[in-house]
Amino acid sequence: MRQGAIWINNQQAGILKETDEGYFFSYDAAYLNTDNPMPIALSLPLQEDVYQSEYLFPFFDGLIPEGWLLEIAHKNWKLNPRDRMGLLLTTCRDCIGNISIREI
Repeated sequence: MRQGAIWINNQQAGILKETDEGYFFSYDAAYLNTDNPMPIALSLPLQEDVYQSEYLFPFFDGLIPEGWLLEIAHKNWKLNPRDRMGLLLTTCRDCIGNISIREI
């Protein structure tokens, strides 16, 4: 099982997990109880229940580099371009915008 902490505006908002059964995303209870929590994406609105998907959620998949930047990640870090979770955990520590993902 691989996991990544999802941060929004320098505050941990949730956890993304990859297991043999698929992908799971859940918001942290502490984050949900802050004054103005923001959803990380419109497709993942705030809720206490865990999101589950057979495939990596489209929002997270969209954060993964493409084209020449993916080629650099593949060559420099020897990452398999088909390992979407591995790419996400390695290349999305400092995304454009207010989201970052840190491997647990």
